[in-house]
Amino acid sequence: MLTRVNNVPRIALTPGEPAGIGPDLCVQLAQTELPCQIVVIASPELLQQRANTLNLPLTLQMYDKDAPVQPVPAGHLTVLPVELTEPCQIGQLNPANSRYVLKTITKAVKGCMNGDFAAMVTGPVHKGVINQAGFPFTGHTEYIADITGGQPVMMLATPGLRVALVTNHLPLAEVSAAITHTRLRSIISILEHELRQRFNIAKPKILVCGLNPHAGEGGHLGREELNVIEPVLASFRQQGMDLVGPLPADTLFTPHYLAEADAVLAMYHDQGLPVLKHKGFGQAVNITLGLPIIRTSVDHGTALSLAGTGQADLGSLRYALQAALTLCPEESTL
Repeated sequence: MLTRVNNVPRIALTPGEPAGIGPDLCVQLAQTELPCQIVVIASPELLQQRANTLNLPLTLQMYDKDAPVQPVPAGHLTVLPVELTEPCQIGQLNPANSRYVLKTITKAVKGCMNGDFAAMVTGPVHKGVINQAGFPFTGHTEYIADITGGQPVMMLATPGLRVALVTNHLPLAEVSAAITHTRLRSIISILEHELRQRFNIAKPKILVCGLNPHAGEGGHLGREELNVIEPVLASFRQQGMDLVGPLPADTLFTPHYLAEADAVLAMYHDQGLPVLKHKGFGQAVNITLGLPIIRTSVDHGTALSLAGTGQADLGSLRYALQAALTLCPEESTL
């Protein structure tokens, strides 16, 4: 395994949608020296063209997994080549390149599984164009889990707040049926275990949202809290877990509750993530729990209109990289 030499980790980075800001962010990230070896899994021609568009210096070197693991100088990038299916037009989606996007992710995942990479960081993809190309794709989280196994738990984090999800990219009409005793028990078990093992929190305090307004108002506004959520929480409390809830989501995200919390568990995507992104957009990271590998991601989309303009904000990618480094067995810092 060559993930570390002299405490230098090797991290895989996938830019995501080639027409979006992902390649821009990779080029921008390369402008400073980093305490790790970044291996960008992408088209070398795409990266060089984007660097030229941004008028930023970039020297590419091809990835050699048998070479010593060491940081590269500012202005350089190590690249594991994957060729585009068709030439990329900045800001213009092309379904033909969806296979390329999935191939870059697959190579990163398999590299993590076989020990070539200590972790992987993912740039933003466009789910719609991937599905348009004929590939069933609901998101990075599910795609990576299909390769690695395990049950993925999506958690976004920003300084002062972590929010995990019971359901991820699911239509709202399907959320209630998906919140079962089995699913909720599994998600809470994974979240509590990962907070202890990866984040070194001895006894995590987790705030749990209700599903319905006012957490069901004693059954008058829905019975999911009474029938599913409360019984599961009660059983875990008997085992010594520190779980608070179910709480109304409209009051849970207040300083009174959050001051002592280590994480919040939201029932669905748009219940918890708007609050987190309001608090820390550009300084937030998506962390996938419950997998045998370390994977973090930016908290934003492809931003097609910003691609090639030089206006893409590097903050979330830097935070995602920092989170990946922190979760590696031996910590490095940016």
